[in-house]
Amino acid sequence: MKIAFVGKGGSGKTTLSSLFIRHLAAVGAPVVAIDADINQHLGAALGLDEAEAAALPSMGERLPLIKEYLRGTNPRIASAETMIKTTPPGEGSRLLRVCEDNPVYDACARPVGLDGGAVRLMVTGSFTDADLGVACYHSKTGAVELCLNHLVDGPGEYVVVDMTAGSDSFASGLFTRFDITFLVAEPTRKGVSVYRQYKEYARDFGVTLKVVGNKVQGPDDLDFLRAEAGEDLLVTVGHSEWVRAMEKGRPPRFDLLEEPNRQALRLLHSAADATYASRDPERYTRQMAHFHLKNARSWGDERTGVDLSAQIDPGFVLGEDVTAPA
Repeated sequence: MKIAFVGKGGSGKTTLSSLFIRHLAAVGAPVVAIDADINQHLGAALGLDEAEAAALPSMGERLPLIKEYLRGTNPRIASAETMIKTTPPGEGSRLLRVCEDNPVYDACARPVGLDGGAVRLMVTGSFTDADLGVACYHSKTGAVELCLNHLVDGPGEYVVVDMTAGSDSFASGLFTRFDITFLVAEPTRKGVSVYRQYKEYARDFGVTLKVVGNKVQGPDDLDFLRAEAGEDLLVTVGHSEWVRAMEKGRPPRFDLLEEPNRQALRLLHSAADATYASRDPERYTRQMAHFHLKNARSWGDERTGVDLSAQIDPGFVLGEDVTAPA
């Protein structure tokens, strides 16, 4: 299952995504965790110290390797240089699976040990002054979209992405790459503004969106979120001494997390699993093609010097039964 955590900056989305990743690891589920936020904090939230987090390989810096591997023998893609972040897979493309070893994971993923198991962690890489204001083609977060476009996962397998803050993911089709999106919202006007924006943008794309209320301190906060999010409000999370200790770099054993918060994580897990039955591989593939054409026409064709619409394989559907070259 592909799962996104979104929300405004400071909403607690990284903290909640890290708790969910810890929960999945504790129950023995295979997990690929991806930090797609331009502020790289997921590694620290999963217990890495500053030096360990800084040493994580950057997906953005390894984008040529990612492209070359995923291109495979696809005859529609002349070279890795003509691939952009929305390039879809086709016959001959290599695909990524959660439970496998491959050159992309070798280059970009590192194991992080957690209570009950380990997860693979991938990060876009920290932004530098040279990255500010560049075109989408150069965006480091484009490596995440390209990987998700080529990723095949099944039930009981999880890819958890801590997304960029706010609504930045709408600059491409990245927001449609998930089975479920958890939007973390504080009980404030600013806290729910991103929810309203996300809800509006995602309305026409079949995005499954659920709100997780964070920093909820009482009935008034709960009533506010219910009034703003309605049936989209899945669960709320309150104060946590466990999280306070974790943020100080001294997390207790995960099984000591407060029971109400453990129950909230179980609800997130159940909600994610429930979306499996409504998967639509043909729609998923059509959406890839839609956003690829949009990016090709707006900047990609000019940037690469080729007609990127020709990269779309009209007979290809990305599903669990698709095979790829070795």
